Amino acid sequence: MNTNTQTIQGILSIAALVCLVIGFFNLLSPELNNLLYQKFFYILIGASFFLQAPTLTNQKFLYPMYLAAALCVIGAFIPTDSQFASLKTIGLFAGVIISLFSRPRLERRQ
Repeated sequence: MNTNTQTIQGILSIAALVCLVIGFFNLLSPELNNLLYQKFFYILIGASFFLQAPTLTNQKFLYPMYLAAALCVIGAFIPTDSQFASLKTIGLFAGVIISLFSRPRLERRQ
């Protein structure tokens, strides 16, 4: 992963965390909290997953990570009262799980 991609992914992740904290603690008006907590957070996380996908060590996880990113972004635009609103959460959990399982294994010295 080149430095620019890492920097962009880091910025997206920090921005997503800021959106999550602001929305969780209701620091702004209800409309802005909803926008940050239910929309921007998932869009930023989806973009971060999209940037992370080509860097995964196990290439079998490449397309599932793109799918997780798409579910996050598409799910952010689905109304919260829809039966498909949980797509963004499924994408979030899938992306996190893929990220954890595709990390390079550390070799232990004996």
